[in-house]
Amino acid sequence: MKKPTFLERLTGTSNVDEFDEVLDGEEHDENGEVVDGEQFEDESEWPGQEGEDEPQEGELPVDMYQTGDSIVIRALVAGVSPDDLDIAITRDMVTIKGLREEVQESPDEDYYHRELFWGSFSRTLLLPEEVLIDEADAKEKHGLLEIILPKVDKDRSTRLKVKSHAKT
Repeated sequence: MKKPTFLERLTGTSNVDEFDEVLDGEEHDENGEVVDGEQFEDESEWPGQEGEDEPQEGELPVDMYQTGDSIVIRALVAGVSPDDLDIAITRDMVTIKGLREEVQESPDEDYYHRELFWGSFSRTLLLPEEVLIDEADAKEKHGLLEIILPKVDKDRSTRLKVKSHAKT
């Protein structure tokens, strides 16, 4: 029998269902502990917990919109040197990577709030249209990165003259 939860004790109901245990694929002892599945001594052994101490990469928030002849991507990169930005462009995708170095002026225990993101970040965007990668331009001003990607003009056409190498 599974130990009732606080809510079950409070309301006097029991949500323990034999079908739930079958669907879970786990057997429980009288204390509600898993007896047939993997046992972990502490939380650091839980699946998916590997490398939690390693700094995680953040995802860069962006705005992306189009004009008549370009796709424009904007992102806030305040505190990031333009030399620490890496922008890779293909005809249908853009990847922006960077690093925001933390300058910690106070020990962790002296902080009231810690909401700013420090460390490496990246963002890969699929573009809605093909762009001319050789004509792309990126600018940073006051912490705002702006990437301008000219669209491929699919209506543009040209006429080729056929050259003959035959001697007459």
